[in-house]
Amino acid sequence: MSSRRLLAPADIRRQVVVEELDLSTDARLAVVVRRAIRGNRYVGHLYAIPLDRGRVATPRRLTSGLVRDTYPRLSPDGRQVAFVRTDPTDDDATAALVILDLRSGRQRTLPARGHGSVAEIAWSPGGRRLAFSAEVDPPRFLVGDVPPVGGHDRPRRGGAASTRAPSPLARRITRADWRWDGSGHLDRWSHLFVVEVRAGARPRQVTSGDWGVADLCWAPDGRTVAFTADPGPDADTHPRPGIWAVDVDGAGPPRPVLVPAGFANHAAFSPDGRWLAAVGVLDADPLDDVSPGILLGPADGSAPPRALAPELDRPIGNWTDTDLNGWMVSGRPGPYWLDPGTIVATVSDRGRSHPVRFRLDPRTGAAIDPPAPTPRGGTGPWSDATSHTLAVTRTGTIAVLGTLGTRAMELMTPDADAAGRPRWTTRSTLGSAWQRRFVQPEMRRLDAPGSAGPIETWVASPPDAGDTALPAVVDIHGGPLGAWAPAPHVEVALLVARGYRVILPNIRGSTSYGRDWIRPQLGDWGGVDAADLHAALDHVIALGLVDPDRLGALGLSYGGFMVNWLVGTTDRFRAAVSENGVTNQISGWANSDSGPEYDRASLIGDPFTPAGIERLWRQSPLRHVAAIRTPLLMFQAEADLRCPPQDNEQLFIALRHLGRTVEYVLYPDESHVYSSSGRPDRRIDRMTRMLDWFDRYLRA
Repeated sequence: MSSRRLLAPADIRRQVVVEELDLSTDARLAVVVRRAIRGNRYVGHLYAIPLDRGRVATPRRLTSGLVRDTYPRLSPDGRQVAFVRTDPTDDDATAALVILDLRSGRQRTLPARGHGSVAEIAWSPGGRRLAFSAEVDPPRFLVGDVPPVGGHDRPRRGGAASTRAPSPLARRITRADWRWDGSGHLDRWSHLFVVEVRAGARPRQVTSGDWGVADLCWAPDGRTVAFTADPGPDADTHPRPGIWAVDVDGAGPPRPVLVPAGFANHAAFSPDGRWLAAVGVLDADPLDDVSPGILLGPADGSAPPRALAPELDRPIGNWTDTDLNGWMVSGRPGPYWLDPGTIVATVSDRGRSHPVRFRLDPRTGAAIDPPAPTPRGGTGPWSDATSHTLAVTRTGTIAVLGTLGTRAMELMTPDADAAGRPRWTTRSTLGSAWQRRFVQPEMRRLDAPGSAGPIETWVASPPDAGDTALPAVVDIHGGPLGAWAPAPHVEVALLVARGYRVILPNIRGSTSYGRDWIRPQLGDWGGVDAADLHAALDHVIALGLVDPDRLGALGLSYGGFMVNWLVGTTDRFRAAVSENGVTNQISGWANSDSGPEYDRASLIGDPFTPAGIERLWRQSPLRHVAAIRTPLLMFQAEADLRCPPQDNEQLFIALRHLGRTVEYVLYPDESHVYSSSGRPDRRIDRMTRMLDWFDRYLRA
C-alpha cells in the first residue's frame, strides 16, 4: 500500500477498460477488446487470451495502431475473428468490417458497397457467411444535396445510425424518432446484409424499410437470421420491438416470430432450431416495475411466447452502476443455450449481476426447475461481482467480463476453492493493472433502516479512516432503474482520495431488488426515494461515520434530479453538484429524446390533461427553486438529448435571478454519460471542478 499514491483527476488518462468478449466454440480461446486513452482519443485493440494454459495466461495482441476496434466475433472454426474498425481521429469516419486470420495475422477490410457504417456482426453456423447490420440510403429526413451513404457518417451501435451531412438544406421531420442520445439525428437506419467470407464477395442487402435491425442471430439451418425490429407504423410514438426473422436467400419478407405485447430483444435459437429465447416482457405497456425476463416461443412463430420464469422478479442483464466497465459498449447478457434444455443469462440481483441457469423441457418448452446460479461459479447474491458481458459455449464453458469487489473489469471463469466453495477465477490482468498504482477505496456495506425495509448502502472510505466522522458526499445513481454495485465509480475513488466518505444508497426505485422496491417510487419522484436517502444519511451519521455539518450531494441524470430536488426541499447539504439532471418535467416530456415513453413507464405524467400536467409539475425541482440556498454546481453535456440543456438552463437562470450561489458548466459536443466516456480532457476538467467545489464548501 505504501507504494501506491492517491488518485487525481489527471490519472483518468491511465484508466484501461476491457469491455468486449467472445469465446471460441472449443472454449480454448477468448478474444477481448482493451480500450485505452492515447492523447485525447480512445483507442481499442483486440487481444487473444488462452483459456487452456493455467489461470492467467499471457495475452496475445491481435491489432494495434491508432484505431478503435470493437465487436469481435470468432468464426465457428476459431481460425478467424471479424470485428468493426473505426478511425478515432475522425468523428465522421465510416465503421468498417474487418476479418483477421488468427494464424497468419493477415487482415482484410471488406469494402463498403451500398452501405455505410457497420454496427453488428454474426457468423453463420458453417462459417461461410457473415451477417452484419449497416446504415443504408435513402436518408429519412434530409432535404437538399445529400451525400451518399457512407460519405459523412458517424458510427454508432444499435438499430439506427446517424449522419452528419455538411449543412443540409433542411430536415423534414415526420416522425418522433428523428434523434437519439449519443447519436444525434437518426437520418439513416441500419439494415441487414449478408456477405460470403471469400475474397471479392459483394455484400447483399436483405432488409429495407423505415425501421432498423439489431441483435443479429443465425438459426442452426444457416439460412435464417433473426433480429430485433419494430416496423410498426407508430413505432416512434408507441415503441414495441420484437423478434423478426428472414430467409437470407430470398424466400420472402421478414416475418414476426416472437413479438409479445410488451417487447423482446436479444434472441437466441435453440441448438435444434425448435425454440427461440429472448429477453423481454409479455405485458402490454409495461411499467418500470416489471423486470424483463426470459421469453420462449416456437422458432417459427406458430404460438405466442411465454415467460420461462415469471416468478424471478429480477431483470435480465447487468443493471448495476459502475464506470469501471467503461460505459462505451452495451454488455451481452444472453440468453445463450448450453444445450436443448438449458439457457444461461445474466441476472441482476441486489446491486450485483451473475449468470443464471434456466432449465426447460426441450419437447414442450416448460420450465423444469426454478432459475439457479450457474454451478460452481461463485455467482450467488453473496458474491460481490458484476457480470457485464457473458459468453457461453455449447460445451458448457462460461466466461464473463466483470468487476470483482473494487477491481476493474477482467475476464473471469467459474471455479471452486479447495473446500468446494464457489468463486470466480480471474483470467486476465489487462483491465485492472492500472489500479495497482493508486490507493483504492474501502467499500463497506450497510443496511440502513427505512420505512419500507432495509436500504442497502455502500460506504466508500479512505482505507485508514477507521470510524472517524469525515466530510461526506452522498452520490445518487441514475435511472432511477440503476443500482450501486460493490465496484465504485471513478468519481467515488477521486472523492475518497480527497478524504471524503461517499455514501451510495440503493433507495426505492433502484432495480434488482424486486417489484415491491420499485413500485412505490413510480409517479412519486422526490417522495419515497428522498425519504430513503435521508434515512440512509441519518444512519451513517448515527454511526459516527459522517460529519453532518460537512455534507454534500452529487448525482447524474435521475441522480441530478434528486440533487436538484433535495437542495430545494432541505438545508442539510453544504454544497451540491448536479449533472445532466431534470428540472422541469413538463418541458422535459418533449425535450428529452425518450421523454414520452419514459414518463409513461415511470408514471411521471403527461401534458394531455390538467391532472397529467399537475403530476409533471409536482415532480419538478423547478417548483422549489425559491427555497434553494445550497451552493449548486451544474454540469451539462451540450449535446445531451436525454436530459438536454434547455431543461437545466431554467434552473440556472432562475437561481441567478434570485441571487443564489450557482455555476453552470457546459461541455460542447458531449452526450449524457460524458463523465465516463467523453473526451478525456473534459472528463478531467469535470472531475477537477467537482472536487474543488466540495473542497470550497465542505472544508472551509
